Amino acid sequence: MEKYEASGIIVLLMGIALLVTTFVDAYLFLTEDVSILPVPNLIAALGEALAPLIEASIRMMYLGVMGWIGSTITMRGITVLLQVKPETKPKTPKKETKAKAEPKDLEEAWEKALQEARLEVKSA
Repeated sequence: MEKYEASGIIVLLMGIALLVTTFVDAYLFLTEDVSILPVPNLIAALGEALAPLIEASIRMMYLGVMGWIGSTITMRGITVLLQVKPETKPKTPKKETKAKAEPKDLEEAWEKALQEARLEVKSA
């Protein structure tokens, strides 16, 4: 395993762990017992409700940022893994025999070139 592949897997796992933590935290936040107490005075009710609303909005912003960062890290890990290319051996052309590769004299070379040109014209 190459170091690029290992780093891609580590980044991907970190992003997934952060996303799982975000979803667990959001689930625990949503399963909390919410109690709304009736208050006869509107100003007192607003004062009592403001603190929990601010706390809830801070938690929601925290969860949003945490999910955004987790998804970004996960995308970066996937990008790194997709850019790692497996090693391939370069294809070596088959060696031709000396009789085919090197004509014996100049006339044979011209004949061979002329035949190849005729074949190309006929096939086109």
